[in-house]
Amino acid sequence: MVFGKIEYLNLLPFHVFIKRFNRSSRENMTMEYKKNVPAKINVLFERRRVDAAFISSIKAKKYKYAKLGIIAKKEVLSVLVIPQDEYKKDTASATSNLLANILGIKGEVLIGDRALEYYLSGGPHIDLAKTWNDKHHLPFVFALLSYRNHGSRIKKIEKHFSKAKVRIPGYILQKASKKTGISQKDILSYLKKISYNLDKKASLGLKKFYTLS
Repeated sequence: MVFGKIEYLNLLPFHVFIKRFNRSSRENMTMEYKKNVPAKINVLFERRRVDAAFISSIKAKKYKYAKLGIIAKKEVLSVLVIPQDEYKKDTASATSNLLANILGIKGEVLIGDRALEYYLSGGPHIDLAKTWNDKHHLPFVFALLSYRNHGSRIKKIEKHFSKAKVRIPGYILQKASKKTGISQKDILSYLKKISYNLDKKASLGLKKFYTLS
């Protein structure tokens, strides 16, 4: 199986889990990764270059997906708009650009680890997930684990990951901190803002987003 891998901090627990899961199920030799930013992973998935990936929720609408995603219950810290008079997209994003439009927020859209670093610097910003929640009282689903093939394996991953309590080893946390320039403490604090299970309330948030888009 070819898996599209987004190496943002928000998926760090999943990457730790999948490495262990593949090893324990002896399937690690059959998973190949293609790494890129979300917008590029969307394209690879649509062009059938990858079999499964967390793709932008706006793109996932027409594909099969597991009950796993990148979900913010309230604030997310890593999907921001820097207020300014003109609207400027983040080329790495699809869903977040659309969300800013739906919410009528002008400025520069910033996602991922760069956005989290900016947030921690204390710069002026609007958190899109918080704004969404304030308005609709629902979580926001940024991405969904979508797949074309290997459905039974994806369902197996869904079942185990949804129940897993993932502990990130110190050496992986240290490596992530060195790569992003974000402290280990801030990474762990940030990850508490992220949910992965597409529960009933998150599904309602997703449905609302699809209706408005």
